[in-house]
Amino acid sequence: METISVGLVGVTGYTGMELARILATHPVLRLVRATSRAEAGKSLAALYPFLQGFPIGDVPVTEPEAADLAAACRLVFLAVPHGAAMDYAAELLAAGLSVVDLSADFRLADASVYASWYGLPHRHPDLLAQAVYGLPELYAGRIRTAKLTANPGCYPTSIILGLAPALAAGLVETDGIVADSKSGASGAGRKAAVPTLFCEVHDSFRAYNLGKHRHTPEIEQELSKLAGADITVSFNPHLLPVDRGILSTIYTRLVREMPVEEIHALYDKHYADKPWVRVLPLGKLPETRFVRGTMFCDIGLVVDPRTRRLVIVSAIDNLCRGSSGMAVASANLMCGLPVDTGLHFAPMMP
Repeated sequence: METISVGLVGVTGYTGMELARILATHPVLRLVRATSRAEAGKSLAALYPFLQGFPIGDVPVTEPEAADLAAACRLVFLAVPHGAAMDYAAELLAAGLSVVDLSADFRLADASVYASWYGLPHRHPDLLAQAVYGLPELYAGRIRTAKLTANPGCYPTSIILGLAPALAAGLVETDGIVADSKSGASGAGRKAAVPTLFCEVHDSFRAYNLGKHRHTPEIEQELSKLAGADITVSFNPHLLPVDRGILSTIYTRLVREMPVEEIHALYDKHYADKPWVRVLPLGKLPETRFVRGTMFCDIGLVVDPRTRRLVIVSAIDNLCRGSSGMAVASANLMCGLPVDTGLHFAPMMP
């Protein structure tokens, strides 16, 4: 099969590192450009020794230049912070490239909502209508024809996939939903910061950004589409003393009394043709270690008859399913490939 040349702007963060890991063995997407202003001049193998011996390891790290990327690539991944990605995307799209943006710059359809949550105006609001939210379980058809895909956030991925069948079928009330989520420290990025130092994270557990996490409007936007009504969610993130993984426990109230077996059957049917979502047998609940390094989202269901609550537990790997692996899934679709090309990974067990 003929290879497709791709570029990666921002190779030094955890998402850039994970993209390099995935692309190292991808049978079609060939990484030919990897950029970083700070590390320009090195090879990828010098930057990431785990790439030693792979052809991708010889790729030089260069400074990001739109003209060079346009001449060498068909598609570019943007693994840079929000605020910076929007300008790169506009320039690359104008040059005729396809773009998968891993930042938050194109996830929200309303520029005013973006400005209020991210504290800066969107400099390319005209591109928001063009961007497709890159969750293949919901939007695979639209992603196939997209030139710009907005990669979902990691927390939203775990919550949206957990709630999608219940909301689409009208099983739960649309108010009072609580999403209690825990993430590994890699979710905070690779920058040096005191709150994510080893001694600050190890042997501790804490909540953060309660009521004001920037993934909140993204979660509400997509859940509202599923429910056909405006939804406000209480989203409560926590930091786990682990490297990677997200576990979300989502509390909802059933619209009527319903046996868990009926709900489980509905979830099974909803995700029957979605191989990356595994609805666990009744009595089993997800664990982050069983999805580490994979594209799987494991979902467990519990009905509490005393409170008429449906409790949904979902687990994903925040770096693979929640970021870089999802970006490759979108790139596959945008390039006319099967969505799972190069994304067959067994869990990274200790």
